[in-house]
Amino acid sequence: MLRLFQHHISLATLAELLADCLTSFLAVVLGTLTIVHFYGDAAMPGSFGTALRSGLGFALLIPLHCGLVGVYREGSERKTPRAKLGRALLGCLLGAPIAYQLAIKTMVDGTQAHQLMGFAAAYLLVGLLIVRGLLLTAWRGALVQQRVLIIGTGNEAHAVATDLKSRRLRSHAVIGFYPAGESVLPANDKRFNIFGQAQRIEDIVNQHDVNQIIVAVKEQRGGNVPMDQLLSARVQGIPVMDLATFYEQTTGEVPVDSLKASFLVYGRGFAQGPVRIVIKRLFDILSSGALILLTLPLMLLTMLAIRLESKGPIIYRQERVGLGGKGFMCLKFRSMRTDAEKDGVAVWASKNDSRITRVGAFIRKTRIDELPQLFSVLSGEMSMVGPRPERPTFVAQLKEKIPFYDVRHSVKPGLTGWAQVRYSYGASLEDALHKHQYDLYYVKNNSLFLDIMVLFETVSVVLFREGAH
Repeated sequence: MLRLFQHHISLATLAELLADCLTSFLAVVLGTLTIVHFYGDAAMPGSFGTALRSGLGFALLIPLHCGLVGVYREGSERKTPRAKLGRALLGCLLGAPIAYQLAIKTMVDGTQAHQLMGFAAAYLLVGLLIVRGLLLTAWRGALVQQRVLIIGTGNEAHAVATDLKSRRLRSHAVIGFYPAGESVLPANDKRFNIFGQAQRIEDIVNQHDVNQIIVAVKEQRGGNVPMDQLLSARVQGIPVMDLATFYEQTTGEVPVDSLKASFLVYGRGFAQGPVRIVIKRLFDILSSGALILLTLPLMLLTMLAIRLESKGPIIYRQERVGLGGKGFMCLKFRSMRTDAEKDGVAVWASKNDSRITRVGAFIRKTRIDELPQLFSVLSGEMSMVGPRPERPTFVAQLKEKIPFYDVRHSVKPGLTGWAQVRYSYGASLEDALHKHQYDLYYVKNNSLFLDIMVLFETVSVVLFREGAH
């Protein structure tokens, strides 16, 4: 994993992005050279400079559109290479007309622009098939696995081993467990390679080429964890991580089950300084203002559709908990019947809620119902990216049952958020817990870079109905 602007990015994802940038750049360069070869230098004046400038434009715009359709989403590793290739081709199809207008037509005149675009598109297609169909697949297969030694044999150790063996974390291989603390894994069970405590961790590391150690012991006091042996491994350059750090780096969430306050107190992150606040506010004003102008016709059509389908208010106002635990009125296009909560009891919306109208079902799936919150972002009550605001009734319940729940209120609530692009639809206490773990990651690692990433991934979530409402 690579830490970039406080966010953890896998090397495989970074390699995909760089490969697509290079493929897009070379497509234009080869297209230019092809024209010069067949038609001579006169057909492409200033061919070297043209190829360089146009290629750089392609290298920016094509991967940009690939990102918009979710090619680089790290939460979607379960997609097959063929599915990711399909997404990449879709991104190229969407980005090619824009790249033509901005990167080629502005540099090349007349017929040469059409010719260059034709050759560049052909080379780009072939390059994608070669790079994504063969090279990246082979590279991922040959990627060096992290050989992991898990310290502990309790429930936490069993849970982390299960996750490591899942497809989501298939780049890791568990080589065994080292006993520490409470044990639930039977030593004579051949499914688990449990080393004896008579062996030193340093020797296990050397004999089995271990390159990562995860301490999966909930209670580390009282000599349960052999700190002197872990220190010996650490000074050899072997990363030693606790569960919270491991999950933060590999899954983009901070698990609360085994989380201690010291991890949040002493760990890196929580950038809430004046510079970050000013940059985030400027980003919110510019992005929300632009989106209001772009979506104004869509909002007017939505208002008309709601009015034609049923009587009642078009805009639904509901109290939510925002920055610092203070309440504010959250705006949405009404998507439910006016008597949805006629008994006055707050109820979580479910996936196929019978209270939702026909227009409401569509605008909820496409997230059009959230568009009025752009005005809340512009006014400063909300941000473009942040934890989704909850109702006071639910907040009171969740604070009692979910550790560190109040931490999410240290930043402004968002129109979209890290949890929304990382977790599927759900409306239960367990779902709220999982979403909170993603929100904790965002609050701890928030940056302009992560905000832009979330907005990009929100586009693919809406287009392909991935993630939650």
